[in-house]
Amino acid sequence: MSESYADSAGESPAGRAAALDAADELAKLRAQFVLDDTVYLDGNSLGALPRSVPGRIDDVVRRQWGSLRIRSWDESGWWTAPERIGDRIAPLVGAAPGQIVVGDSTSVNVFKAVVGAVRLAGGDGGGGGGARGAALDEARDEARDEILVDATTFPTDGYIAASAARLTGCTLRPVAPDEVPDALSGRTAAVLLNHVDYRTGRLYDLPSLTAAIHEAGAVSVWDLCHSAGALPVGLDEHGVDLAVGCTYKYLNGGPGSPAYLYVRRDHQPRFDSPLPGWNSHADPFGMTPDHVPADGALRGRVGTPDILSMLALEAALEVWDDVSIEAVRTKSLALTDFFLECVEAYVPAGAVESVTPADHGERGSQVALRCADAGEVMRRLIAQGVIGDFREPDILRFGFTPLYVGFADVERAAGVLGGLF
Repeated sequence: MSESYADSAGESPAGRAAALDAADELAKLRAQFVLDDTVYLDGNSLGALPRSVPGRIDDVVRRQWGSLRIRSWDESGWWTAPERIGDRIAPLVGAAPGQIVVGDSTSVNVFKAVVGAVRLAGGDGGGGGGARGAALDEARDEARDEILVDATTFPTDGYIAASAARLTGCTLRPVAPDEVPDALSGRTAAVLLNHVDYRTGRLYDLPSLTAAIHEAGAVSVWDLCHSAGALPVGLDEHGVDLAVGCTYKYLNGGPGSPAYLYVRRDHQPRFDSPLPGWNSHADPFGMTPDHVPADGALRGRVGTPDILSMLALEAALEVWDDVSIEAVRTKSLALTDFFLECVEAYVPAGAVESVTPADHGERGSQVALRCADAGEVMRRLIAQGVIGDFREPDILRFGFTPLYVGFADVERAAGVLGGLF
């Protein structure tokens, strides 16, 4: 824990919360969100509304669409929104500009990424570029016919990976992330993993797992839905090949806001999307029968972008101006540590069990507690103004968004939880 969130021995939890909030360098950001008197600990499902969004949407609807109409594709920058907003997200996941395109859903982008990864790995008979390409070329003689997928993944990722395997003629092999290094072989084409487990909040070792995948000559695909905007990711630093993520959780883009696709720069010339569309064409208005892919990350585009949601997201991302993701991570760990301390202080022994790792290196920005009759407990929590969520069969899940969650929120939530037992 950093000095700004240092322990104050001897203080009550409420006293500690007040001291921690007073020292919080991110506390001023709370005013940029529309909040009420509830304790909102479900930002890992849907982020709170940034105050900048309603006015921007009003302008988009009334002026850009209502007055400028079709001219807004050029005059209001609609056409370049997917890559422009991608560049806004890039620093939050440790990527240089020009490698992220925004659009479509997470599921659609997972499909693009997994099929594209198999093709990059030589499933289409091709190699790559640079040192990474040389490694792929060397592996071309082997039958790259297997996709590894996180066995604990959010179900849709598993469904999509299975469909991608059928399409590419690969075998799908579910494995636990910890087992990936031993499961890799000369057959492995692609590996789809979650950076943070959506149930338990466990953070997996992206650098070492990515290195192991590369050592085996395979291509990595990371799902960042539960890490982007909550902790440093380091896509470029750690050589991640492809990544996807949603924007409605810690990035606060709104319900159903568009997802994004990261394609590492040296892979872009060979990234072969299974969903080519007119928006990813080198000459989109040429309307030619043959698809010629555009240069760069634009290859990840498909059809006409969802402009209303796209520009709401762009407005929401303004809250990140001058915010350090490292500072967000420091506060995240302090919030989750403090919540666990308060739970220990307020909740009767044995009533709940944390399934979220205590080790900071293995913890995302949520805490999952196992308890009996968890669904009913969560309903009672919500009725008393503490908003979390329930995951079958017995998990209370609490997400901590450092931009607007404070330490007093945490203390109050634990106190209400303790009163239910």
